[in-house]
Amino acid sequence: MTDTTDIIETAHAMADAARRAVLPFFRAADLLTDNKDQSGFDPVTEGDRATERAMREVLAARRPDDAVIGEEYGATTGTSGITWVLDPIDGTRGFLSGTPTWGVLIAAERDGAPVFGIIDQPYIGERFCGGLGQASMTGPHGNRPLCVRGDRPLDQSILFTTFPEVGTPADAAAFRAVADQVRLTRYGIDCYAYALLAAGQIDLVIEAGLSNYDIQAPIAVIEAAGGIVTDWQGGPAHQGGRVIAAAGRQQHAAALDILSRHAS
Repeated sequence: MTDTTDIIETAHAMADAARRAVLPFFRAADLLTDNKDQSGFDPVTEGDRATERAMREVLAARRPDDAVIGEEYGATTGTSGITWVLDPIDGTRGFLSGTPTWGVLIAAERDGAPVFGIIDQPYIGERFCGGLGQASMTGPHGNRPLCVRGDRPLDQSILFTTFPEVGTPADAAAFRAVADQVRLTRYGIDCYAYALLAAGQIDLVIEAGLSNYDIQAPIAVIEAAGGIVTDWQGGPAHQGGRVIAAAGRQQHAAALDILSRHAS
């Protein structure tokens, strides 16, 4: 087995384990929740912790020499040159609310950049994969290739983000300047927005205040599907922060021009 094959198979094994771990907690009446942000609301549930533990157990058995960065249990070092970047439940607020738009994010990183990623929605049963020669999804409609929509004028584009506030007041003002120019803006979809972009449904996702575990899997999936993911200056977005994902260069350039002028 090549290392590429093993990385892909390990990622799917983690996604399978995550599904088994997380689904019993979804829409459970007695779900225990803690708040990680005493000045606001940043929830974490036992579902988050159990799901990350399940993925780490798979890694310990299959690839013990790899490093791991996880949202709930932090970083562990490795010697193989591969780092796994894990978000056990991206969209915990949606998870708590019972909406099926949260997801499990799994990325394999080499030399600081994601080489393979999975966005998995366990309740719907959809899995979006990209990198190492793959760009595909599985779900209720079966297996399908992933391909972004391609170039489209900004005034014909569909834009998603998670929060209307979008980070700082300056970030929010920049986002609104783009939103004023697009055909349709939708909110609150978390990582599922990136999956929809890779699947050819929407044109733009613009967010701020992200961590590396929020964006590395979406980067791998979207780039494999032919899309673009950068920061708001057009540089790498591997470590999070302000991020724009686009289905084509035309939308990306037009939105980036607005963002760079309003949020500089």
